Amino acid sequence: MVFVLTCKAVSGTELGRPGFWFIFMKISRMKRALSVMAGLFLVFSLQAQTSNPAEPGYLKNPDFPPIRLLEVDSVHYVTKSDIKKNRQTLLIFFSPECEHCKHQMQDILANADKFKDIEIVMATFQPFDEMKSFYNYYRISDHPNIRMGRDEKYFLPPYFKMQNLPYLALYSKKGQYITHFEGNQKVDTILDGFAPKD
Repeated sequence: MVFVLTCKAVSGTELGRPGFWFIFMKISRMKRALSVMAGLFLVFSLQAQTSNPAEPGYLKNPDFPPIRLLEVDSVHYVTKSDIKKNRQTLLIFFSPECEHCKHQMQDILANADKFKDIEIVMATFQPFDEMKSFYNYYRISDHPNIRMGRDEKYFLPPYFKMQNLPYLALYSKKGQYITHFEGNQKVDTILDGFAPKD
């Protein structure tokens, strides 16, 4: 259809200009339109690449996260309301098969007296039986300040944008986010993380 219109314009001078000029203007307008579209595409592409990714949940809301972790008894859940008030809290996301996680647990248990006033909440997404074996092997039930459960809905990793395990998030006595660590940490590094900053 465009070809027919172009032929008609070439054969006549309805616009008061030769047909050649009309074809040139049509092509020129198309080039301008394509140039504008390409420019807009480029601007939006660059904007998408330079814009900040969505802010992680723990920065949007610095309160202790709304956890729901299936406990080892497979009946009860650990929730935010189960965390003791006015105590510092260490939230650890781990994998029962992760060697770094095992070493971190050994270090914490070897220094259990240093953590006696800190609530420790351990969460994993791995299969329930692996979590239960980890729980029994490290005799977690001997430590009343440690709670463990399975993050069935895989809530915590995206909430914190985790990249390495173990992931340790520290919360103040008021339940406010302090800092986090990824990977195995020295006990003193963890405890220093709870120290008030000037």
